[in-house]
Amino acid sequence: MKACDTDSEAVKEEKTMAIKQISVFLENKPGKLDAMTKALADAGITLRALSLAETKDFGIVRMIVDDVFDTATVLKEHDYIATLTPVVAVMIPDEVGGLNGVLTVLTKASVNLEYMYATLAGKQTGNAYMILRVEQVKKAEEVLRAAGYRLADEGVI
Repeated sequence: MKACDTDSEAVKEEKTMAIKQISVFLENKPGKLDAMTKALADAGITLRALSLAETKDFGIVRMIVDDVFDTATVLKEHDYIATLTPVVAVMIPDEVGGLNGVLTVLTKASVNLEYMYATLAGKQTGNAYMILRVEQVKKAEEVLRAAGYRLADEGVI
């Protein structure tokens, strides 16, 4: 796998608000995450959202950053294996059932949710966003917008 390969759907999807998520594969050993985030910090990269999934031997860091190109360059320079994946960022209302409403819209449209994670505010305070990985990015965006949900692009998160 090449450093910073682009997910095939990212190329297929056009005219969406999809955000580019960077996934980095790390050994599950002390200091590995610290070293990666230090390389990004030293390069002036801001992490907007982050999820870490692990197994016994390795972890997958999924992140939204302020500059995808610079981040990909820094990761490649430091020999990290990374991929780009389009994801949807949807504002979740701060109310009982807020997340359930989003999930119901996707379910009714038969859009499968592969995984999700949260970012608390993006660049604006008082808002929470869920980062959603779905196979059908454009369809997810369409049905969420039609249901009145606000989506975010890379400029908002």
